[in-house]
Parts: sequence; structure tokens; C-alpha cells
Amino acid sequence: MNYQETTAYLFSQMPMFEKQGASGYKEGLDNTLVLDDHFGHPHQFFRTIHVAGTNGKGSCSHTIAAVLQTCGYKVGLYTSPHLVDFRERIRVNGRPVSEDYVVDFVARERAFFEPLHPSFFEVTTAMAFKYFKDMQVDIAVIEVGLGGRLDCTNIISPILSVITNISFDHTQFLGNTLAAIAAEKAGIIKPGVPVVIGEATEETRPVFEAKAQEVNAPIVFAEDEKEVIAAESQPDGTMQYQTRRYGTLRGGLAGSYQAKNTNTILAALRQLELLGYLCECKHPANIEKSKKELAEALKNVAALTGLQGRWQTVRNAPHVVCDTGHNVAGWTYLSQQLKAVKCRQMHIVFGMVDDKDICGVLSLLPKDAIYYFTKAANKRALPETVVQTYASEYGLGGGAYPSVFEAYKAAMANAAHDDFVFVGGSSYVVGDFLKNCI
Repeated sequence: MNYQETTAYLFSQMPMFEKQGASGYKEGLDNTLVLDDHFGHPHQFFRTIHVAGTNGKGSCSHTIAAVLQTCGYKVGLYTSPHLVDFRERIRVNGRPVSEDYVVDFVARERAFFEPLHPSFFEVTTAMAFKYFKDMQVDIAVIEVGLGGRLDCTNIISPILSVITNISFDHTQFLGNTLAAIAAEKAGIIKPGVPVVIGEATEETRPVFEAKAQEVNAPIVFAEDEKEVIAAESQPDGTMQYQTRRYGTLRGGLAGSYQAKNTNTILAALRQLELLGYLCECKHPANIEKSKKELAEALKNVAALTGLQGRWQTVRNAPHVVCDTGHNVAGWTYLSQQLKAVKCRQMHIVFGMVDDKDICGVLSLLPKDAIYYFTKAANKRALPETVVQTYASEYGLGGGAYPSVFEAYKAAMANAAHDDFVFVGGSSYVVGDFLKNCI
């Protein structure tokens, strides 16, 4: 099989939550442990940082990887989902795993793993860990796929755990209260390993504190540390931060919600410094140099790691932005960001998948925009006419289009040079957009 045939095999022959929903989700670590044993426990050959959370874990994972990379480490990065190409999930110093490696791995190992009937994510995680060992990375940033306690990434023994925040998402698997969801994500907290909690609530904070105490893990709440003192959007789309320890920093990831992520990231980096893994401890004689490295990484996260889809500008005149925010918590920030946009007319290409709180999201969307309701090429995508019907109940008007390409084409045909076009509602809508429209 060539690369296209190999990835088609992975997508079609194995249960895949991202495409199938609940029927593609496999709970438990049994297959993961068998695969791990088969490959000789590759995750034990490099250090790891484990990142969980409802929102922001992608931005945090990529930024921490960018900082470590800039400080001179060889860094693995494992994230999901991909937007355009499977290889985005597995990177070393920002470079995706090669097509040949993916093809060879599947050809060589499928006779072993097929009888296990593994999920797509189980096989992909095994591939990532083996690739990082083969590439002799110094450290890998590992993003949880779903939840934490039973996620197949949870076989690692990291040097640091990070939980960005907790909100309602995947409640059919994780529970229907914030405390229950927090308990699942707290499952990544390991004995004696520091954990940074990005955001907590009255309901979730005691859950994290109890778990940390149970396993004797030092716990830091980033909101208590207040590493980011002030944040302000800049005309060029970047964010400027006044910080407690690092002075003024420019963040290359746009979007007002990045202020919370950056506060979490800086709290995590401080723990890495104290553990002796980061720049300041690596270059104790030159603190200014290490601050410069941090500033460089924060400003250039996308270029260093390949991150896409976070309030990403893809063109101007008209200004076109896409964002992967896909639940109520994410749209709480995105709706405020959209309100701050100055334009003649706003056009929104919008679609969602069937397991999200569509009514909660629609209630946050601007009513004065023109909508182009659509669906991604994904079995979980809600039909565009269903989205349109729901939206009409919230006073949101517009046409329905059977593909993201057709919706975007219609938006661009209607948009003047001084208009604003937004594409989002689902990671898969953004993925189709990046793949087919730019």
C-alpha cells in the first residue's frame, strides 16, 4: 500500500471516534498495554509531558513543545485530531512523521495488531511512541485524546502533567457533571509528578486537590500564580502579554482566549524550570538568553510546530479567519472575539457535529451576521439543513450548503473587501476548509 492507501486503511478498518462517534470509542487500556509490550515500552526511552483538558490543550501542547524546541531539545509532539493530513498528529521538532514511516509501520505490524481489533487511536498512539523512540527525542509533549484516566496515552510516567480546564464535552463518556469530568481528567495525575491546573471552579478544584493529595503530587493552580498580568490584542493579530516573570511577551497565536492558555503555559514552564528541564536552568549564567528563547518560541508557535486553526488568518480583503472552537466553553470566548471585529458585514461559514451542544453554541452567535450553514465530510456532522433549522430558532439567518467548499465559495462571492468571513463550529469544518478552500 502507498501512503494514501495506508491512511485510508487506518481510517476505514479501525474504530475511530472522530468519524464514528460513540461506536468508534474504545474504553480501557488493555490493547494499549499489549501494543506497548510488543514494541518494548518505547515511551520509557524519552521524557514526557502529559496535557489534558476540555479546551486549549492543543495550543498549550504546541506552545510548550515550541519552547522546549527553541531551548535546544529534540521534541516529539503527539496531538489530535489532524486537520488536513494524518501526519500532523506525530511531529519531531515541528516536522511531521514521514509518509514512508507510516506505510512501513502499518505494513510491518498489521499482522500483529489486527487480531486485537484495536481502535484507530490505539494504533496511532503506539506508532507515535515508537516513532519518538526511533527518532531519539529528548522529550515528548503528549496530548490526551479523550478524558484522561482511561485514555490510551495514560501509560506514560511524565515529568509534568497539565490540565487546562474543565467544561461540558463528551459527557456520554466522561460524566454529566463538572466534578465527574474533572475526575476523569485527573486520572493523568501521577504519584510525585507536579501537575498544573489551568482553570478550576468551585466544583472541580476539590477533585484535583483530592487526587493530588492521594498520590502525593505537587499541585499548582495557574489562576493563583497569575503569570499573565495583562493581555491585549494587537493590530497585526498577535497578542501582547505583560507577565509576572518574563516581562512583555508577544504571542503569535491570536484570539482573546489565548490569554488563559498563556497563563497556563507560563505556569507549566515555571515548573519545568524548577525541575531543571527548561532554559533558565539549562543556561543559569544567562537568564536574558533564556527569556529571549521563550519570547521567540511564544511568537513563532505556528511556524515551529505547524499548529493551525487557532483564530488563524488565511487571507485579507476580505479578512478570512478560521478557528477550531467547537463547544460552549470555546464559543464563550469566540463570540466575544467576533463582537470585537470591525467590518462592514460579517459572514459565518458554520457547521457542527452531532454530539455537541448546538443550542448552547447557537445562542452565543452574532445575530447580525450572514450565515452559510454547512457540514464537514464526516459521519458525525449534522446535516446543513438541520443546523439551519436550529439556527433559525435563535434568529440566525442564511443558506444551507452541502459542503464546506460550497459554503465558503458562496460567502466569498457575497463578501466585499472590507467584510469579515469566519469559518468554524467544528474542527472538521476547519479541516475541510484548510484542505479544500485555500
